Amino acid sequence: MKLKKTFRPSHADATYQKKYGIQASSGGGRASARETIGRVAAGSVAKQLLTKSSNTEILAWVKRIHDIEAEIQPSEVTFEEIEKNIVRCPNQSAADLMIKRVEDCGKEGDSCGGVIECVVRNPPVGLGMPVFDKLEADLAKALMSLPATKGFEVGSGFGGTYLKGSEHNDPFLPSDSDQLKTATNNSGGIQGGISNGEDIVLRVGFKPTATIRKSQKTIDEDGNATTLKATGRHDPCVLPRAVPMVEAMVALVLADHLLRQKGQCTDYCSDN
Repeated sequence: MKLKKTFRPSHADATYQKKYGIQASSGGGRASARETIGRVAAGSVAKQLLTKSSNTEILAWVKRIHDIEAEIQPSEVTFEEIEKNIVRCPNQSAADLMIKRVEDCGKEGDSCGGVIECVVRNPPVGLGMPVFDKLEADLAKALMSLPATKGFEVGSGFGGTYLKGSEHNDPFLPSDSDQLKTATNNSGGIQGGISNGEDIVLRVGFKPTATIRKSQKTIDEDGNATTLKATGRHDPCVLPRAVPMVEAMVALVLADHLLRQKGQCTDYCSDN
């Protein structure tokens, strides 16, 4: 009964109680990542649509756990490299350090967060709208709807703010086809809110798991000071499990925009 009466720090208990007058008595309730099973299932269908339409490939991996960051070239990552270790990091030396860090946090009853990176290869050109439904805006909304997310960036992201325009701009290259080509990809495959055909590269930040086995100061639903120490099984790091969730949400957004593009800008019936 204790979880019914006590607000877990940085969890959804307190805000759900204030908004709805109730809170989940077991697990995370509606705030639990368990709810993403439907997203991942739908994402697998969206991936098939994108593959059939334009041979689009979506891969995500763990880029950073806590302060351990892997050097990874998004254009070269393979599914086999991602899946060959339990933290889903395609850089094995970094993965070994990540595994130890997660294990150490677990032994301490603590948790850690990190960053998942994702690449979309062969994305359809022209996805996205100029203003409110910009492709990166819809990607950000979808990915930030995942539990434990705290940040989103595409292309150069916040790192690009340290560059001058002459350093950040992606020069266009001559081409024999009507496909756009750029010398660099600081834009992350999206310009003006619309995909340009280059790889879409994005990153999502996940906070440390809120439920930990260390004692924490909090309050109960009557506002009385108390302490809480979680029991049972709790993940010290959600990053490895979040990889398929990120891929699924990216696939769903791209599939949605692909269908909108087909309906608005082409004769969909004659093409299919």
